[in-house]
Amino acid sequence: MHCVIIGYTLRDPGPRLLFDYETVRSAPHEVPARNINPYLVDAPDVLLPSRTKAPAGRPQLKKGSQPTDGGNLILTDAERLELVAREPGAKRWIKRFGGGEELLNGGWRWCLWLKGIKPGELRSMPTVAARVAAVKAARLKSPTAEVRQAALTPTVFTQDRQPSRRYLALPEVSSEARRVIPMRFLPPSIIASNKLQIVVSANLVHLGVLSSTMHMAWVRCVAGRLKSDYSYAPSVYNNFPWPTPTDAQRAKIEATAQGILDARAAHPGATLADLYDPLAMPPNLVAAHAANDRAVDAAYGQPRGFTTEAARLAFLFERYQALAAPLDVAPAPRRRPRRAG
Repeated sequence: MHCVIIGYTLRDPGPRLLFDYETVRSAPHEVPARNINPYLVDAPDVLLPSRTKAPAGRPQLKKGSQPTDGGNLILTDAERLELVAREPGAKRWIKRFGGGEELLNGGWRWCLWLKGIKPGELRSMPTVAARVAAVKAARLKSPTAEVRQAALTPTVFTQDRQPSRRYLALPEVSSEARRVIPMRFLPPSIIASNKLQIVVSANLVHLGVLSSTMHMAWVRCVAGRLKSDYSYAPSVYNNFPWPTPTDAQRAKIEATAQGILDARAAHPGATLADLYDPLAMPPNLVAAHAANDRAVDAAYGQPRGFTTEAARLAFLFERYQALAAPLDVAPAPRRRPRRAG
């Protein structure tokens, strides 16, 4: 349980103090503040809206696909092998599938991805057809009208957001103990579940910025929590004040992001959970992230970085206010011209 106690007063409180902790078990130290905003940061008073769309020029982040199938479209390794042994024709309709657990720890599951299957082919596979019938029965029992309506199309997921090209995937929930939220590029042949956040058309610059200390400072401050773990949502991404790098700075971030991927590749067989364990993170990966942090900080015009996370957050909120706040202002309503006479 987390408890925050905030005091209110009608007068100027005089000197303002924030209390910073190196870890949750460390003793606090006082940090004088000019202003304490709603996020308990020495920065301007801003409230982040729940933006559902990414800023112009930024690829959209969204959840993966939602099966709502009663478990009948999802297969374990054993179930897949048994199904293919019974009905070899089903093999072409089975794809790898998973969410945050599989992304971090490996061991992808499988799913029946029957999008586009012809009625005759489905009828020729009784075992697959029985699973589809079970999907329909499960949806009809739902208290949600939209899910009951989806019983009319039991061969497909209730929400299909699967990209047709490579995408960047990050877990919806990630441990607060990790320095960064682990993420990786996935091919379109892997079906992303609703427990993954995905960025379609993402490139190395997006990977570099989202894997940076700058982005993680923002996450730690504004993301939701599940217990103490980070719960990443589109509004975290959509409100994040991105840098505006020069061509040279962009090329540098591309190089350092590729360096992160190369450092991971030097440890074949290691999962993302292995690589980003706070005690077991390999030195070459630590160094790759440090180089990436320097490149991202430089793109923000801060080549020397920041001495504290509080200073980093103050910078980000000031940047947010300067760049993003105008988007929160609704346009004035247009008046209809009056008729003459």
